Amino acid sequence: MKVAIIGTRGIPNHYGGFEQCAEYLALGLVKRGHKVLVYNSHNHPYQENEWNGVELRHCYDPEHKLGTAGQFIYDLNCILDLRKQNCDVILQLGYTSGSVWGWLLQKKVAVTTNMDGLEWKRTKYSNNVRKFLEWAESLAVKYSDHLISDSIGIQNYLKEKYGMESTFIAYGATLFVDPQEKVLENYNLSPYKYDMLIARLEPENSIEIILDGVVEAALDRPFLVIGKHETDYGKYLKDKFSGYGQIRFIGGIYNIDTLNSLRYYSNIYFHGHTVGGTNPSLLEAMASNSLICANDNPFNKYILGADALYFSDKDGVAAHLSKVSYEEEQYRATIQANRDKITNIYDWELIVDQYEKHLLEVEGVLNRPKSAAALLKFPFQLKNQS
Repeated sequence: MKVAIIGTRGIPNHYGGFEQCAEYLALGLVKRGHKVLVYNSHNHPYQENEWNGVELRHCYDPEHKLGTAGQFIYDLNCILDLRKQNCDVILQLGYTSGSVWGWLLQKKVAVTTNMDGLEWKRTKYSNNVRKFLEWAESLAVKYSDHLISDSIGIQNYLKEKYGMESTFIAYGATLFVDPQEKVLENYNLSPYKYDMLIARLEPENSIEIILDGVVEAALDRPFLVIGKHETDYGKYLKDKFSGYGQIRFIGGIYNIDTLNSLRYYSNIYFHGHTVGGTNPSLLEAMASNSLICANDNPFNKYILGADALYFSDKDGVAAHLSKVSYEEEQYRATIQANRDKITNIYDWELIVDQYEKHLLEVEGVLNRPKSAAALLKFPFQLKNQS
């Protein structure tokens, strides 16, 4: 079959989670004998029309000039070009700026959409933006023939809110097997003598709660905050915790081997995400021998189960920091259990197999499910959902 992948800035990955997903899927499907077309931004660093057997189509993307509004134009350009291609199935990764153009997708080609996380619940957005994103989510449901959930939590949410079934296919990861202790020298660190988090510095990622716990624990052990902090919220956090020398705002690190080595040698890895489905950074921590302390919510528990520590407030963070040591024998089984999950559930080869099975099933099937038409009103008329 010929598969078109839309909804990302393109491959090879230079950006983030869905681009990484598109890269693994495209390469895996080509290896399995399928034709794959991936849409790339016109200013993507890779400018060729083919990459490792994957066909690339570059479409004009004015995001660098217009900001977020440019994403809508880019998605429109991709869909207009896609109408000229002879594809068997369309895989749409996310819906934030593409679902408004869903009515332009070919009616004779099956469309399956990975619904991502609950974008409209993210507190970083204004109320109007959140209402728009809720509307965009409903449009994705309306214009898709099939839906993909990357977590059981999202699958349950779609069933409860829209009455829609979706295919559960998790995000993927690869076991990290080559830690480089010399990486620690660049950050003046010793193995298992520091704690850390990796996240976008946003309120829903529990950054402030975690750091309040670090202050309460009052330990000398370094705590690394890895994530771009040149934002208003990042400035707020840096100002609030400027008097605590153990808290180090490192900024963004984009070398995956460096990140994995830092995770591998950390004492406790904190995962504070509260919104969304399967978070790639959580799987990468599991794959990197991390002892994980996660925000206590269903999305994280669906993945980690009993194989993690949990916190819900700063007191919980402080208690774990004060009492837990990575090198204690009792945590060996927990860490190995998470690595086994990567091998047996989340390995990219397994994930590509599941996507291939799903795409073959939906190819040419136009059994479009009924959507909740009552939700498809002007976005600002939507009522907030709890």
